[in-house]
Amino acid sequence: MRNLNNVPKVISEAKSIGHPINYKWTKKKINHFLDPIEGNEELEKTLMLINHKGCVGLTAALLEWIYWRFTGYTHAANDIQKRIEALWCSINNREQTNPLLFDTNFDMPASGSVNGALWIALMNVRMIDVRYRKGSYFLQNELVGLILLANHITPKKKKFEDWFNQIITELVRSYPSTYRNADLDETDEAVYDSSNEPVICREFFFDAEFKHSVQASENALHNFIDNLDLKANPFLDFSRKAS
Repeated sequence: MRNLNNVPKVISEAKSIGHPINYKWTKKKINHFLDPIEGNEELEKTLMLINHKGCVGLTAALLEWIYWRFTGYTHAANDIQKRIEALWCSINNREQTNPLLFDTNFDMPASGSVNGALWIALMNVRMIDVRYRKGSYFLQNELVGLILLANHITPKKKKFEDWFNQIITELVRSYPSTYRNADLDETDEAVYDSSNEPVICREFFFDAEFKHSVQASENALHNFIDNLDLKANPFLDFSRKAS
């Protein structure tokens, strides 16, 4: 899986590519995605069991579900692809990536079943990126809305849900968080250093044949990065020395 031109099998099986945009997109749904914690407390607690690099990998994988769903329906596909690439690179070394800025004035409405869904997705990704760069102990909280959105827009939801439940189980086991919500200072001023966490790769999420190990993940991630056009992606800056 050297680049994002290869469609993951599970995404194809979920009928995410080329399927009509026929999901409900109401004010109630929009508000649910923008303020998703109520009613999803157990999901939030589970996400807190996953470390930062595991969560950023999950973010990239979820954004890929959304990317393939809207391929052919929006001109923003190329921009989304570059953001996915940047998320994987930030797992390797976030100092060589630029912030995933998006609608910095927060003034674009979330209306429209394509543009609205994309706005919510990219805003969630932006906030995850902000918290990851900051070293926030509450990084995981921002993932809830992205998970709910990816599930909502997927035609075969059972396929997405089975994939997600399996991935969460594997993430908790292989990429456990070193802290728990109950122990945190709610001012969110403390800084967590995730630089020593093991990296995670795209294969972990999308290749059923992938046998996970620290070395295998490093090799796969570096292989992915080596196949990117670094100069064509404005979110990458490999001129900076690795720290």
